[in-house]
Amino acid sequence: ILTCIRKTIDLIAYKYDIQFSLDSIPPEDPKVYDMLCRADSIGVFQVESRAQMSMLPRLKPRTLYDLVIEIAIVRPGPIQGNMVHPYLRRRNGEEAITFPSYELKQILKRTLGIPIFQEQAMKMVIVAAGFTPEEADRLRRSMATFHSTGQINIFRKKMINGMIKRGYSKTLSEDCFKQIEGFSKYGFPESHAASFALLVYSSAWLKYYYPAAFAGAILNSQPMGFYGASQIIRDVKNHGVAVCSIDINKSKWESSLEEEKQGIKLYSLRLGFSQIKGFTENITKDIIIDRGDGYKSISDLYHRTNIPKNYLKILASADAFSS
Repeated sequence: ILTCIRKTIDLIAYKYDIQFSLDSIPPEDPKVYDMLCRADSIGVFQVESRAQMSMLPRLKPRTLYDLVIEIAIVRPGPIQGNMVHPYLRRRNGEEAITFPSYELKQILKRTLGIPIFQEQAMKMVIVAAGFTPEEADRLRRSMATFHSTGQINIFRKKMINGMIKRGYSKTLSEDCFKQIEGFSKYGFPESHAASFALLVYSSAWLKYYYPAAFAGAILNSQPMGFYGASQIIRDVKNHGVAVCSIDINKSKWESSLEEEKQGIKLYSLRLGFSQIKGFTENITKDIIIDRGDGYKSISDLYHRTNIPKNYLKILASADAFSS
């Protein structure tokens, strides 16, 4: 994704003469969040899977921290720990936001009383069950092998007994352990989710304001993400961008932007030779070096470049001779 963002920024700088960096992308743009709430997120880092696209209209992110939660909540840990639906109900005002104690409120208040992040699970066992920091770290490290090592019963007994000793009910203690047990199925640290959220927002902003450049950068960064070239092309067309086919006289190795009208900064996406299966960058360089004002015919191309005939067949199959 960092390669894709860099290539998007490079295309924007080259065609629009605007210099962007991750730091200079305007923050908290409502239009970008509107796009994400519609699950219009094909190509957007971390939120383009079907599960994430299903969650976006339900969680309705409006801030960067909402994206932190969005990333972390669609994971086996929160799902297995039955944290998703309670969080959504509380977020939508369908369930009261409550906390078992003042101490747990300090840990869970940003996530509406529901543990979403791995750090919260660790702090809960220290505060509510009396684990030492060393014991909590041992729990964290054992999560990946919780069931295979048989440590689950040891931790369950210690946590439930510790919580009951500190005045929590047995039912609540068992429910808390079930939530923490869910993290053994893979949960996200908050710091990890926060770093990812910055890239989610940045890639969503670029997709919204520069869809042609963003789609071109995805094509130029393959393989990546959940979607193939045909789906990326279909999506960018749905966003009003004209997509021009591979052309012997106009295409480069990578996909690029072309002015739709002279002097007007409205760009279409020109597909590059890299989209042709079996083509090579070296052959492309020969074609571009000898192109001049353009090739007049297949024979002209062949005699000027002397490229192998099998590559002429590949170009013909890609319909690259239309001009």
